[in-house]
Amino acid sequence: MHIVVCIKQVPDSAQIRVHPVTNTIMRQGVPAIINPFDLAAIEEALQLKDRYGARVTVLTMGPPQAEAALRKAIAYGADDVVLLTDRAFAGADTLATSFALAQAIRKLGEEEAVDLVMTGKQTIDGDTAQVGPGIAKRLDLQLLTYVSEITDLDLSAGKITVQRRSEGGVQVIKTRLPALITMLESSNTIRFASMPNMFRAERQVVPQWNRDRAGIEDASKIGLKGSPTVVSKIFTPRPSSQRAKMVGADLDATGVANAVLDVLSSDHPRFAREIGLVTP
Repeated sequence: MHIVVCIKQVPDSAQIRVHPVTNTIMRQGVPAIINPFDLAAIEEALQLKDRYGARVTVLTMGPPQAEAALRKAIAYGADDVVLLTDRAFAGADTLATSFALAQAIRKLGEEEAVDLVMTGKQTIDGDTAQVGPGIAKRLDLQLLTYVSEITDLDLSAGKITVQRRSEGGVQVIKTRLPALITMLESSNTIRFASMPNMFRAERQVVPQWNRDRAGIEDASKIGLKGSPTVVSKIFTPRPSSQRAKMVGADLDATGVANAVLDVLSSDHPRFAREIGLVTP
């Protein structure tokens, strides 16, 4: 069984800066970490490796310094890693990113067929949750999003059963392999790196693939050229200076409701008119 885990090295969300002209994230001088949601995908893949003897390959696209994230994945227990890096990938949005990663996964599949692709539910820098589904669409994989648990894996039948979190509760879904899974962050806790794996992470050569090595012939589908998303404006929301108002009311439902209506009528007359609390 071959599992490919797609991760992303992201800036620490507490220190993110955005370029005022290009509207892209400025990574210089900002500490980088593995996207926290992707750690759940790494751990789940390693648990499947422990149970079924799977081979785990971790893939990321980014600048050369993203190699540090891959070495950390090796320290956790990943077997192989690939860094997809090329100046042609710079400025990629979710559409271009999913295209490049899908092409790299196809290349990995030429060496050994890929049974399962795993990602975190989303990244903390983009928060779109679009790359995983984009990869699944391009590779024609069964898509299982917001998975909280893999309950059964039948390799002989090529079937997988998962629990998926939804707005109405939990769904139990069974589908065929190959599939792509996006993992919820609360599904598990990443293990501690072992000493032998830490030594291996320091010694192992991290393969770096450019667009040619990944089999990408059409440069118009990657990087800024392949990114139709345009960020027109970025701004910092102004903090509200209005303080909370203490309102006395009877402790029954009618008293509380009347107090709320009084506040709306006096402090927000336009809203009160729109919902019919007061007449124009």
